Amino acid sequence: MLYIVATPIGNLGDMTPRAMQALRDADVIACEDTRRTRVLLSHFGIPMPRFLISYRQQTERKAGKCLINFLEEGKTVALCTDGGYPGISDPGYRLISEAVERGIDFQVVPGASAVAVSLLASGLPSSSYTFKGYPPRKKGAVRRFFENEKNTPHTLVVFESPFRVVDTLAIALEVLGDRKAAVCVELTKKFERVFRRFLSELQAEFAGEKIKGEVTIVIAGNNPKFCKG
Repeated sequence: MLYIVATPIGNLGDMTPRAMQALRDADVIACEDTRRTRVLLSHFGIPMPRFLISYRQQTERKAGKCLINFLEEGKTVALCTDGGYPGISDPGYRLISEAVERGIDFQVVPGASAVAVSLLASGLPSSSYTFKGYPPRKKGAVRRFFENEKNTPHTLVVFESPFRVVDTLAIALEVLGDRKAAVCVELTKKFERVFRRFLSELQAEFAGEKIKGEVTIVIAGNNPKFCKG
């Protein structure tokens, strides 16, 4: 059995009993950062498994083959990341896809998600939304990234590096126009902040500020109700 285990995105109080049990039952735990997962296991009194394997973007292919071998030997494998769901802007998709192809049984163990939390915290429509992970790094590619969403009515959710928030807001404003949006910082953590403004106001607000921590940006869809002017 393969368990796809969602872990807290910040507040350890969001760890579910089912997630803890899946980690206890695992013969093998594959994780993004073994140091952070050791801290998580220690906090909840979960014994270290015999095998704790680093499963990161750089090692995804090699580690994936090892995990498939464990699964085909009949071992129970739990896959987790530093926070949130494996496979959602984090390593995991390759292993899940391989498990499907090989007919290996797996279960998703639900938990915290920055996508859902930020969407609801934004106060923007949540009945229909698009999540697109991290925008590209080059400015031209970022413009194309937003142009693909320019005419859609769905609320847009993206992750972003704290070092690129201002630039991303500027390009979103240029391409999409001045729409209602939210910048969510350090969700579920002690210093959680949610800024709800128009894109122009958010860009100005963050222009001189050093942002620390995880950031999610939520932008209204193409709807006159949420656009300025």
